[in-house]
Amino acid sequence: MALWSARDEGNLMGDGFEARRGDGRTVQYYDTGEGSGPAATVFWHHGTPQTGRLLEPVVEAAARRGIRVVSCARPGYEGTSPLPGRRVVDAAADVLAVADALGIERFASVGASGGGPHALACAALAPGRVSAVATLAGIAPYTDDFDWFAGMASEGALRAARQGRAERTRYAETAEFDESSFIGADWSALEGAWGSLGADAGRAGSAAPDGEIGDDLAYATPWGFDLADLDVPVLLVQGGLDRVVPEAHAQWMLTRLPDAELWLRPRDGHVSVLAALPVALDWLLTRV
Repeated sequence: MALWSARDEGNLMGDGFEARRGDGRTVQYYDTGEGSGPAATVFWHHGTPQTGRLLEPVVEAAARRGIRVVSCARPGYEGTSPLPGRRVVDAAADVLAVADALGIERFASVGASGGGPHALACAALAPGRVSAVATLAGIAPYTDDFDWFAGMASEGALRAARQGRAERTRYAETAEFDESSFIGADWSALEGAWGSLGADAGRAGSAAPDGEIGDDLAYATPWGFDLADLDVPVLLVQGGLDRVVPEAHAQWMLTRLPDAELWLRPRDGHVSVLAALPVALDWLLTRV
């Protein structure tokens, strides 16, 4: 599910740090350092494809609120060892390992697009440690309850993922980004405040496709946890004009999550909806 192409070189955060897991795998992570506010830490979960580097609008919004931000590159992305056959919940285990290594006991979990499932997975794995979850344009688990692909401008990657790794890998050999996936407001966001997102996606997309393929396979197959089992507050932020992850995904998750609310932004698309991040962080601060 390739969500972005680079239109702006932007400014990316540094080269990050490396954590080593007990099984010998490494996890690349990025960290703004200690926060000064009441919500000590937010773990940011990146979209597809992205490197996991911290993006300027995320860092700036968090800094104004005294929030520390940590982000981990998922398996197969730059600096993080692959994890063949990974589920959404398996990638979230890497995040918890980094939290352990940094001595972070409690945190909020925030994800954009494909980061949404992973933000939720952290709460499923460690409900006592995650104070709340916010997702922006987050994709839902695959289900037959509604037409999961309806409204996607370019569903080929995820349809291929439903057929397995071999088919998704073949798809990657000729896939190109479909610019109709974004509305005008999305392109404006990429040319403005969220230019670093486009640049980072370009960097991730030009690397080996293992991370992106692994993401799509994880989204389109069972995640390893049930939304109904989450016992933390969840905020779903969704653009009504999103052509990458349509509104129906958020509406369906709202009916399955025990403690959730939906902020629908009817004029936003997949990227422009990220303008709601500062307000979403304020929401998290009330649930520390």
